Amino acid sequence: MAIGTKELATTELDTFEDQRLVEELRKAKEELFNLRFQSATGQLESHGRIRAVKRDIARLYTVIRERELGIRATPAPVEKKAKKSKAKKADEAAVAEGEAE
Repeated sequence: MAIGTKELATTELDTFEDQRLVEELRKAKEELFNLRFQSATGQLESHGRIRAVKRDIARLYTVIRERELGIRATPAPVEKKAKKSKAKKADEAAVAEGEAE
């Protein structure tokens, strides 16, 4: 995900877990620091980028705060299903047949 773009919409942020939101916030703050440093040294090429990153930071703070207040729902943790090997499936089928008899 690119920080400071239209790809960082609130609908996309709704799918992020709290830990990922904090990580994205850290990345955005780091990018803003680097952009300000470039601006101070005269190396900044895109001044509009600072504004976009500031907006992303504000958007991230808003989503985090709304979740704290219960305004915005926190996504349910996704359970990862482990893939079963053919041997395990065959063993389970044999156990199931043994119980049925």
